[in-house]
Amino acid sequence: MPHINAAAALQLSMLLFALPAQYLISQWYGTDSAERIQRTERLIIASWSISTRSYLSPDAWADRLKLWLSKTRTCLYVELLISHFRNWYYGESKTKSGENEAKLHPYFAESTHVHSPKPEYIKFRVGQVIIHRRFGYSGVIVGWDVKANTPEGQLQPRYPPVKQDLKYTPHYRILINKANGFGKSTAYVPEEEITVIMGLEVVYHPDMETYFSGYDGSKYIMQPWLKKLYPHD
Repeated sequence: MPHINAAAALQLSMLLFALPAQYLISQWYGTDSAERIQRTERLIIASWSISTRSYLSPDAWADRLKLWLSKTRTCLYVELLISHFRNWYYGESKTKSGENEAKLHPYFAESTHVHSPKPEYIKFRVGQVIIHRRFGYSGVIVGWDVKANTPEGQLQPRYPPVKQDLKYTPHYRILINKANGFGKSTAYVPEEEITVIMGLEVVYHPDMETYFSGYDGSKYIMQPWLKKLYPHD
């Protein structure tokens, strides 16, 4: 279909209105002055009648009001839907300030259920600084599980047959000290692979302030949201 620009559309409109215009002009000038006056009067009266029906009639304004209200209700309904969507989206995907650290992931000591009561065989506490016995990196504990809480597909290669019993021992989630130059930023390790060290206050990690508010000389102080998850640590 050929493209019609503005100039072509104007020319087409003039051609379409040429014939009616010629007819009206011929009708107008083909009569005497008295008849032209009568036709003018009829035209004025007809125009006034149309204007009266369109703008001065209560029924016409009532119809306009109904149409406007229907459009307004539609707009309000759409705005309400958008508002509900925004509230849902920002309420669910963006967590409150200071609480965006509590993840819903159930694995690797990231569960949001309250860890209470704490079994006596859990030796270490959230906030304690540790060192890995085999790899030598230091870090801080940010969570624990009573046994390995890991997808089964990852447990088999992680623990060979001679170490299968480790799956049923306490596991800890660690923020690894970036100062060690270790490749990973977090770790999930069994209890036998770590030991607590004292006197090392500084652990460099971008998420430290997310989990802790300070250091009391022996361990890091948990943020309120984390303390709720580990009330006995």
